[in-house]
Amino acid sequence: MDIAQIRELIELMEEKDLANLELGNDDSYIHLTRNVAVQTVAVPQAVISSDSTPAVAPTPKAPSGKVETSPMVGVFYSAPSPNDPPFVKVGQKVEAGDQLGIIEAMKIMNPLEATQSGIIEEILVSNADVVQFGQPVIRYKA
Repeated sequence: MDIAQIRELIELMEEKDLANLELGNDDSYIHLTRNVAVQTVAVPQAVISSDSTPAVAPTPKAPSGKVETSPMVGVFYSAPSPNDPPFVKVGQKVEAGDQLGIIEAMKIMNPLEATQSGIIEEILVSNADVVQFGQPVIRYKA
């Protein structure tokens, strides 16, 4: 497979809004992954009371702080084995490069490492959950 063919595949991924593309035959195999930003938007809901005075329910505070996202599709494990303690806990301070968990993909255990230093505010997935590419896994305090 030459560079021109790979560029065509990348353009196809962008055109069709694909995050992953795998292609292979007897002679070659290629796996392409796009870094796609994930955005969430909070939508406030209005509450109508019976006294005909419209009231608006308080909007829940949108989570702040940066997140670590999954670099691949796989199964997230919070500890090295079922009997071991988790790599990180809520409130724990981590440094860039510290291991946050493991993502198993195609029988390979891939470490999920912190890309920044901070304090863990929330672990957004449970042990043994399937995670998608770009899915938020850990949130840091703002």
